Amino acid sequence: MTTHPTPSERARELVRGAYDLHVHSGPDVMPRRIDDIDLARRFLQVGLAGYVIKSHYVPTAERAAVVRAAVPGVQVLGSLTLNRAVGGLNPLAVEIAAREGARIVWLPTVDAANERKHLEQASPGAKLPYWARLQREMREAGFDVPPVEVVSSDGQVVPELRAVLRIIARHNLVLATGHLGRDEIFAVVRAAREEGVRFIVVTHPDFPSQALPVEDQVALADMGAYMEHCFTPLYSGKVAWETAFAHIRAVGPERVVLSTDLGQPDNPPVEDGLALFADRLLQAGFSEDEIRTMAVRNTVRLATGRDE
Repeated sequence: MTTHPTPSERARELVRGAYDLHVHSGPDVMPRRIDDIDLARRFLQVGLAGYVIKSHYVPTAERAAVVRAAVPGVQVLGSLTLNRAVGGLNPLAVEIAAREGARIVWLPTVDAANERKHLEQASPGAKLPYWARLQREMREAGFDVPPVEVVSSDGQVVPELRAVLRIIARHNLVLATGHLGRDEIFAVVRAAREEGVRFIVVTHPDFPSQALPVEDQVALADMGAYMEHCFTPLYSGKVAWETAFAHIRAVGPERVVLSTDLGQPDNPPVEDGLALFADRLLQAGFSEDEIRTMAVRNTVRLATGRDE
C-alpha cells in the first residue's frame, strides 16, 4: 500500500467545518478508495461538514440522501455531470436532479470536446486517469459517442445549454464548468450570469486540459466565478504547487475554493485531502484566515447557499 503524509493537527483544525465539493467515492463504475457510508463516518470523525459525490456517469442525489440518513451529522450532497451517459445537455435530467436535492451540476467532463482533443494529443505511454481508461474500454465495446458540444460555431452557447442554465438558476444550484476549454468557459460564464446563475465554479483551471493563464483566471473571477483548486492534480504532479500558489494569490482567496478530487485507490484518504492542502498552503506562506476562507467559508457558501 502506498504511504501518504498525515495532516498536522493545525491543518485539521483550520479546515474543520469545511465541505469537500469534489469527491469520487464508491460505488462507482470504476474502482474507488472508499464507499459513501464509510467516507461520511470519517468526515464526521475529523470534523468536516460534508462532501459532494461526483460521478462522471450517473446522478448521485439519491445516493447522497441515503448516506445522510445512515450517517446523521454529515451533509453529503449529490450532483449531476452532463456527459453522454445522462443525455449530455439534458434539461430534464437537470430538473429531476434538482428536485432530488442535487447541489452541483457539472458541464461535460469525460465527453467534453476539449477533453477529447487533449487525450488524443497525449503522448504514447502517458499515465491516464481511471476514467480515460474506461472511456477507451467503452469505445472498444462500441460506445463511440460524439462529444457534448456546449458552444456553436459562432462561439455562442447552444440553446440546450441555455435551458440548462435557466434550471440551475431557478433551483439556485451551483454550476461547475467541468473539462471545458478556455473559450467555452468564458462563453458559459457569460451566459450563466445572463441567466441569473448565482454560483459558478471554474473546475480545476490549472488542470492540463484547462491550463488557464493567470490573467484569464482573474478575468473569470471578476465576472463572479470561483476558481476551484483541487488537491489531487497537485499531489500527483499534474500541476505544479508553485503554479497554483501564484494563481491563488493573483485571484485572491475570496474567489478561490479548495477541494480534493480524491477517491482514487492510489491517492491519500479523502478525509485527509483538505488538511493536507492546508499544510502545503501554510508552508507557502498563506495565512490561516486565507486558508479558512478558501477551505471553509467559500465551500460552506457554495454547499448551502449561505455564508459561514
